[in-house]
Amino acid sequence: MKEASALGTLAVFRCSGTAAADGGGVSNGACVLDPTLTRGPFWVDERLSRSDVRSDTNGRSTPNPRPGLPLSLRFAVSSFGASTCAPLPGALVDIWHCDAVGIYSDVQGATGENFLRGYQTTDASGVASFTTIYPGWYTGRAVHIHVKVRLFDSANNVTTEATTQIFFDDAVSDAVFRSAAPYSSRPARDTRNGADGTYGNRTVLLASLQGDAVAGYSGTFPLAVRVGQVNAG
Repeated sequence: MKEASALGTLAVFRCSGTAAADGGGVSNGACVLDPTLTRGPFWVDERLSRSDVRSDTNGRSTPNPRPGLPLSLRFAVSSFGASTCAPLPGALVDIWHCDAVGIYSDVQGATGENFLRGYQTTDASGVASFTTIYPGWYTGRAVHIHVKVRLFDSANNVTTEATTQIFFDDAVSDAVFRSAAPYSSRPARDTRNGADGTYGNRTVLLASLQGDAVAGYSGTFPLAVRVGQVNAG
C-alpha cells in the first residue's frame, strides 16, 4: 500500500505568532503557510459526522472498534487574511488514516467499513475535536493523518477546500511502535519522516503532542484556510 507524493498550491496555513519559513512554511505575521498536500488514493467522502472515529458504524470490521493507543486531536481552524487569522466557524474538518497495522477502511479489503474516518464542524471558536488512535505505518510512507477542510454554500456546493497531512515526531512513533500493542507485533517500519517525499522535511507539518506511549497522546493542530479557494488535493 503506497501513496503518490504530490504538492498542490499553497492553501492551508498554520496559525502562529512567529514566522516559520525555515520549517517549510511562509508567515504573514499571524499565520504560517503550510503546503497543500495530496489527499492520496484512500480519500472517501463518507459524510460521517462524529468526533470518535475509532469504530466501524456498519459493524463489518473485526475488531471493532479498532485497537490502538488513544489519540485526541483538536484542529483550530482560522480564516487567513493579509496579516491576520480569525477563527472560522462552520467548517467541515475531515480526518482519515490507517489503523495500527497499516489498513485503511473502505478501500481494497475493507470496502464497506468506515473506521478511522469522520468529520466535525468547527464551533464558534473554529475548533473541531476528534478521538482516534495513533496511526500505524505502511510501506513507503511515514506516519501521518490526512486532513481536509471544506466550506459549502446553501446548495451544498464546495466553496472552500484545503487538504493537507499531519506528521508525527519519529521519536514518538518509535516509542509507540516499540511498547504498545498491536503496533509492537509488527516489524520495523520502512519509512521515517526524512525519507517521506510528501513530508519533505517540512517541520511545520509536525503535530505537537502531549502524553506518553502508555496512556496515549493529545494535541492541537492549528490550520488556517484561504476562504474562497478550492484545492481538492
